[in-house]
Order: sequence, then structure tokens, then C-alpha cells
Amino acid sequence: MRPILLGVAAAVGAAALTLTSVPASSAAASYPTLKVTRVVGGLDIPWDVKPITRGRLLITERSTKRLFLWTPGHRKQRVRFPAASVWAGGETGLMGLAVDPGFRKNKRFYTCQGGHTAGGGHDVRVMAWRFAKNPARAVFVRRLLTGIPSTTGQHGGCRLLIASNGTMFVGTGDAATGTNPRNLDSLGGKTLRLNRFTGAPSKLNPYYTSSNRNRRYVTSYGHRNVQGLAQRYDGTVWSAEHGPDRDDEINRLVDGGDYGWNPVPGYNQGVPMTDQSLPGTQVNARWSSGAPTLATSGIAWVRGAQWQGYRGFLAVAALKASKLMFMHFDKGGAFVGMRTPPALTRYGRLRSVTNLPNGDLLVTTSNGGGTDSVLRVHPNR
Repeated sequence: MRPILLGVAAAVGAAALTLTSVPASSAAASYPTLKVTRVVGGLDIPWDVKPITRGRLLITERSTKRLFLWTPGHRKQRVRFPAASVWAGGETGLMGLAVDPGFRKNKRFYTCQGGHTAGGGHDVRVMAWRFAKNPARAVFVRRLLTGIPSTTGQHGGCRLLIASNGTMFVGTGDAATGTNPRNLDSLGGKTLRLNRFTGAPSKLNPYYTSSNRNRRYVTSYGHRNVQGLAQRYDGTVWSAEHGPDRDDEINRLVDGGDYGWNPVPGYNQGVPMTDQSLPGTQVNARWSSGAPTLATSGIAWVRGAQWQGYRGFLAVAALKASKLMFMHFDKGGAFVGMRTPPALTRYGRLRSVTNLPNGDLLVTTSNGGGTDSVLRVHPNR
């Protein structure tokens, strides 16, 4: 199996994404103190945040199904959005968010959300929208992908990543159904890859020629509940996922990789997170929490020389552990160590981590009750 390796300066639509960060070169590198600023307040379980043009931010709220636009000057406004079309329950609702690299011209953005199906059921789906202003509203473009399984809403995923070659990755949960992760004809417990304009499966996928519609989307399988996706400076794509009562994982994705979650019969959470007794070859995690779990969630690779020793580290938000961790992996992808700045241990549960163009990070809290925020993190200069 080969790692998913994408060009790091590929043109994407009308824009070009360049992954410019490199790892710190010295073991004695200095680590700056971090400044944390509360940018947006009064939120309720903000699941994701992404920058758009002119310093503005789009924010999704999971359970309330609200979409917000924040503009510099501390102005937050609700975007007109068809919330009634979103199904919310348990850990599912209005979740992952991605902004098209050509947003300045095409105004497109994408959500991963619960949806209603015929007959009164529900699923998780990826939707394309066009942002319109005056008033701010989301104009429906198309359904890109439907049929990601959902039961009670538990283990709903659902992170989006637009990679440097323009393809879209989707990280999904297993819907707490034991047979989903290793069933290649199910979209649950997988990472998926698709064309962000048409919704068609990517021709890069290992099962692209399959006659089964779902299988054609699969990039990797055997996942429990993918919560984070990020592309490293070397082009590789990494994920974060929740374990049961042990072994949260950080994984480097490989095409066709089996990540070893197989909680059957029933939904037996006593099996190993990466079960090496299964047929075939299972891909070991690059980092595992052991026991107890930390509830690793959103991830982002740290970019910019201003971060000094943290440059090239993976910033990992933790829900249960209520902190932001900076993990160091060497050039080969082996875990080296971790640092947890005290400044990021004071805000409760942390869910998403997002890069800003200048290298700063955005972090969302996830405490509920209208007390949540979007935080901006940058090194003291």
C-alpha cells in the first residue's frame, strides 16, 4: 500500500494551494509562548470554522443547525440557511465545513451534515453551496454525496478536506454499526475521496473501477469515527479518530489501507482499535493515546516560521482532555513527542483546528449552552 501523497503546489481551480511549512530542524528549537484571543463568542457547539475573503469566517453549529458569518469588527450574523433540511441527533447535525479554493470567484463552500431520506430515515451527506451576500445566505448548488450511514446520530463523523490537488476527502464514522468499517460497500467508517464539483468518486481511489457505487468512493477503511483530516507539508494526508475507552489514533492515510476496527459480533467495543488478528494487513496508528482516551478531534499542521519550534507540528484538539496538543512527527512520519501549552488548557472541550492564511490557528470550543467561542491562537512575536 502506498501513502496518499499529493503535489504540494498544485493549481486548484482559480487558486493555488501551497504547503510551505517544514519541520523544525533543531532538537533545541525554542517554543514561543502562545497568545489566545476570543474572536467570536455566544456560540453553541460550533463544529467547524473556515476563513473566507476579507478576513471573514464561516462557522457551523452542530445541533442548532445554524450557519454564521463573522466579519472583522466583531460582527456576527446568521446566514440564511435551510436548517430544516438538516437532520440533527446525537453527534450528528451541521458539521464539517470546507471553502472552495476558488471561493473569491465562485463563492462555493461545502458542508457535511445530517440529512433526511425518503421514508422518514436519515443519513450523513456532503452538500455544495454558493455564498450570497445582501443578505448573507447559502444558495443550494447540489448534493455531492449521500448515503453515509447514520442510526441514532452516534459516530457521525464528518470532516471535510480539500487537498492540494483539488480533490475532496471526507472522514466518516461507523454509525455505531459493527459491520460498517470493513464493509467496502458501506460509506461508514471510511475516508472517502471525490470530485468537489460533480460529486463523482475520484479516479485516484483504489476501488474506482468497482461496479459498486459506494466502493468507488473508498480511500481507506476500518475506521471508527474520523474527526480530523489534514494534509502535511510533504503532501501526505493524516486523520484523527476516536477510540472506544482506549486508543484514540492519529493515522497517516494510505490508499486501500485497512485501519483495523472491526467491532463484531454486534458492536463489541472490547476489540482492539487496530486489530492485527484480522485477515490481511492492518495499518498501525502513527500515535495512539492508550488508556484513557483524550477524544482527539480536529487537526491542522502548523505553518510559518513565527511558530519557531512548533513549526511543522500537528495541532490536535481534544474534547475530553480539554486541551490543544502539538505533536511532533519526524520526516518519515514517526511520532517523536508532544507539547501541551498551558494557554490552551483553559477553555474546556476543544473540537476544531483551522489554519489561517498568516499561519495563526483558529480553535473552536465545544462546551454547549451558548458559552462557546472561536479562539485565535498565535505565537507572541
